[in-house]
Amino acid sequence: MAAAIKDVFYISHGSPTLSIDESLPARHFLKSWKEKVFSQRPKAILVISGHWETDEPTVNVVDRSDTIYDFYGFPQPMYQLKYPTPGAPELAKRVKELLEASGFGTVKEDRERGLDHGAWVPLMLMYPEADIPVCQLSVQTNRDGTYHYNVGRALAPLKEEGILIMGSGSATHNLRALRFKDGTVAPWAAEFDAWLKDALLSGRYEDVNRYEEKAPHAKVAHPWPDHFYPLHVAMGAAGDKSKAELIHHSWQLGTLSYASYRFTTAASC
Repeated sequence: MAAAIKDVFYISHGSPTLSIDESLPARHFLKSWKEKVFSQRPKAILVISGHWETDEPTVNVVDRSDTIYDFYGFPQPMYQLKYPTPGAPELAKRVKELLEASGFGTVKEDRERGLDHGAWVPLMLMYPEADIPVCQLSVQTNRDGTYHYNVGRALAPLKEEGILIMGSGSATHNLRALRFKDGTVAPWAAEFDAWLKDALLSGRYEDVNRYEEKAPHAKVAHPWPDHFYPLHVAMGAAGDKSKAELIHHSWQLGTLSYASYRFTTAASC
């Protein structure tokens, strides 16, 4: 039986150029993952990515994961990258069971979808051998943060089964406000990012669930919630007594925060 995993993670994956740009500190952070961040080998990985939106919760059920190039106009070498990791159909079945038993209705199965870049880009750096089975779970942008927190709570038993749960998004994500000429950090982005850090490290998860009314510049930092909801799933899976830790922080183009967090489940959870 696989060893239990106490940690849940939220990774800010920022720009797709993370896949090739050696100048990005976040790239080197992820490449040092097994050595400096998380040395335990998981049985399988469940990724909740901001790049898969569906009306109802959906898991991908595949034997081998195709690499999805869901980005446009980037350098050609990025489209040659492959991350042919095994799929995790048994994990997909387990996710479906847990969510349906917790009242989330029918969880759909997608038997064709591979891994979007919110999954394969960070995983390619974290686990370059591509030998750990991976399953993806979609987000529902027609729901709210509390809904996704409760999704995470329903998935918490997976930790005891040796599954690494990872939310993948961006701590700030407004692609219309990127600063290509002036890379200095925008004040609104810095303020939202600082609020998020303080809320998480202080254990104010309910404030983060209600970020649209609690956080400064919430609608500017996240005009659309797709890249933030994976954080709520991670928080929920860790539990309301978990302790948050900022494990990486850097910026790109003045408004993309790569703030990434570890949530360690309390012994009493």
